[in-house]
Formats: sequence, C-alpha cells, structure tokens
Amino acid sequence: MDHKLLLLTRDNEQYRHLILNSALPGLTLLGDEPHNIKQADIWLAEPGLAAPLLGHATELQWLQSTFAGVESLMRPRLRQDYLLTNIKGIFGPLMSEYLFGYLLAHQRQHAKYRQQQQDRVWQPGNFKTLQGRHLLLLGTGSIARHIAITAKHFGMQVRGINRTGQAVDGFDRVMTLTALPELLAQTDAIANVLPSTPQTRHILDETLLSLMKPDAMLFNLGRGDVLDLTALTTQLQRHPQQLAVLDVFNQEPLPTDHAIWQQSNAIITPHIAAPSFPEQVMEIFCHNYKRFLEGQSLAHQVCFQQGY
Repeated sequence: MDHKLLLLTRDNEQYRHLILNSALPGLTLLGDEPHNIKQADIWLAEPGLAAPLLGHATELQWLQSTFAGVESLMRPRLRQDYLLTNIKGIFGPLMSEYLFGYLLAHQRQHAKYRQQQQDRVWQPGNFKTLQGRHLLLLGTGSIARHIAITAKHFGMQVRGINRTGQAVDGFDRVMTLTALPELLAQTDAIANVLPSTPQTRHILDETLLSLMKPDAMLFNLGRGDVLDLTALTTQLQRHPQQLAVLDVFNQEPLPTDHAIWQQSNAIITPHIAAPSFPEQVMEIFCHNYKRFLEGQSLAHQVCFQQGY
C-alpha cells in the first residue's frame, strides 16, 4: 500500500529535499495544495499549523510532530483518532548548553567583569562555584536527565519532580509535585522542563514563587503556561537578587507591552533554547516510517489522555 505525505512546516523546502534524498519506499510526497489535506494519510507537521486543519483530514492515520510540544493538538474537541508522535531524545544537549551557559555566566559574574573591562577597573569579586549547589528540575524526562548528568559534572546536587515520585538515574532525589514548596525553599537553581498538562498549568504561581531563595535562579524551558508570568514579574521586582531566564511563554511572541521586558533581573530569549533541526527530525521520521510500514508501535507516541 502506498502512503501519501503532507508537509506542514515553516521549513517545507528543506524537509522536501531531505525526504526525496531519503527515498522512503511506498511514500508519495504531496504538494501543499488545499485538496491534499484530505488525501494525505501521513502528516509531518508543526502542531500549531496542523491543529486548525485536522477536521479536513479524512485519511489521516499518523501525524509526526516536528516539535516536542504538542499541546495545540490536545485542545478540547480536536479529534484524537490518529497516531501522534513527537520529537524526543535530541533536545537534552541543546538545553544543557543553554541552561549552563546562563548559569555559569551568572555564577562567575561575567556581566560585572565585562563592565569593569569597559571602565578599566581591576576589582576581583566574590568567587561562586556550582559545586554543592542545589538544582531542581521540574520534570525527569530525557531532557531533564541530560541536564542532571551535566549538573553532576559540576558537582551539583540534583533533585527532580515527576508525576509518581519514582527514582530516576542521575537524580539524588525525585519527588512529586506535592513536595514543590519544600524543595523550592532549598534550591539555588530551578529549571522547568515539564510538558503542558492540566496538572502542570500555572503551578509556578504567586504562592510558590514567593518560596524561592532570595538569590535563586529560575529557568523556564518547557512550556510557557506552567509559569504565571505576571506573578513572576512581581516576584522579581520584590527580589532584585533573583534572576529568571525565560525561553518559552504562554503567548508567543511575548507581547511588547508586558512588564517582564523591563525587568533587569529577567533574561528573555525567543524560544531558541533547543530548536528542532530538520535533519534530526528526519532521522526520527524515517525510523518511525519503517515501523509504520511493518505495523510496529511507533517511537515517541503521545498519549492523548496524558497530553505527552
């Protein structure tokens, strides 16, 4: 049986080139004309572009997301009668680079010494090391596990939060969300890499944010809706020694009139911590396509009930 593939990405030409070079058996690559939405039984798509078109996809059997986050496909009343797979296993190194780049720059006071260089000032500051510092990871999936391993190289103590509290290799301790108030009060750096689910939305609210240590550093790298951004803005205003590094937001692009832009102790980046490179996505797609042809279970299949 031949299969028909529809591309719904902002990098369609690059994906088209990669697919044609892959010479996948029994696969016809369709154009992006509207009538092909109905004909295609496989989609390689960005969730946000696919979601409004799902109702017209009469032949859809499998959708391979080009992103890790698929929350836009979890909205109420959207169909769930197809196989959905996402991207995993490629973001850990990129997230680690991002997180430790900012964490080390902050600990080693890079901005201070850069300014002193401009002013021709020779004045050693207070030495800060990551050794013995506590890192709390909200989430213990593949990304968090890679970050945890990196943290161990720096001699950090690593704790994690997941749904069951089950132990995970690389973590000194893993607990459930109910332990978050206790852990926040003890933690030097917090990194959110949780998926977006009804249980995780806005868990970092005003009450929990107020429990952070006076000089804590907060990273939001997972999903924007886990964090109450307005509450964080107030928190940072009250605690100038705290620092937030934010790469994901509930609304993207972040509205230009949001007060968080003006916070000197907030660093904002435009969702670039760990991009999905088409070459890496294609490796996963090709692996899953072979399994799809053989009737095997697909890698990184998303559970609609859990949302990840």
